Amino acid sequence: MDNADRGKGRVSRYLFWTFTLAYIVQGVVWLLYQKGLSLIATAVMTALMFVPLLGVLLAGGSLREFGWRPRIRKNLRHILFAWLSPAVLTALGALLYFLIFPEHFDLSGSYLQETAGASALEQLKAEGITYPAYLAISAVSTVICAPFLNMIAALGEEVGWRGFLYPRLKARYGETRGSLFGGLIWGAWHWPLIWLIGYEYGTDYPGFPVVGMLLFCIFTVVLGFLCDRLYEKSGSIWLPSLFHGAVNAAAGIPLLICVTGTASARLLGPAPNGLISGLPFIAAAVFFFVKSARKKPEK
Repeated sequence: MDNADRGKGRVSRYLFWTFTLAYIVQGVVWLLYQKGLSLIATAVMTALMFVPLLGVLLAGGSLREFGWRPRIRKNLRHILFAWLSPAVLTALGALLYFLIFPEHFDLSGSYLQETAGASALEQLKAEGITYPAYLAISAVSTVICAPFLNMIAALGEEVGWRGFLYPRLKARYGETRGSLFGGLIWGAWHWPLIWLIGYEYGTDYPGFPVVGMLLFCIFTVVLGFLCDRLYEKSGSIWLPSLFHGAVNAAAGIPLLICVTGTASARLLGPAPNGLISGLPFIAAAVFFFVKSARKKPEK
């Protein structure tokens, strides 16, 4: 058996284990939500992010190949981009969304009240914190420290997707198609959550859950390309993990200033996986894709 055959076998084993284990865990998440155990379900969803790393090990891959040195001095520019650009792109996308849907902008805290209960707002008042002040604190935390905290969980996914799968897909199908296939696979990995608990978009939209599944794949293709570019440029798995963690940190902030019950508008925004609010991320991916294609035309 040559190296190509062994490579295909490892990819197949990786996909089998990563999808099988992830779909089982996502079923557990659904059961926990059904029993009203949302906090435990959230913890299980965080643990889910380490399944791709486990898939690499079960497929016979080695963790030594992924570039564990951050190379801070060499990668300073890329580190700053991974750290700060998700907040900027998310803010631009939210601004675009609220310019189109100004009636959805809300500073009353209705989203926090619906997700955390009425006591959450009462607790803020008891501590002398206004809702705008709470938003400011959340935004600062999102930019300063949350990306680095989220980076640890995101590492579990990045080792599997950008570290293991993407290079093998690109070697077999070329840079463009390999990255496209990788993004679609990454999106499909989340499908049970979108179907079972309305992950990211809720359930109140036409074509549920298929439309949400397809839209989320657009987001993962775009986000996957940006993560992969950071990995290629830096040679360190920590950079796409930081970017991924920063996106996860910033994604919830626009929801805090949006009215609840927007139904099918959730497909459009204001979180960055919406079709409108995701445009800045799409523009960034297109910009870097064109720039990369000019420097390294695909054979």
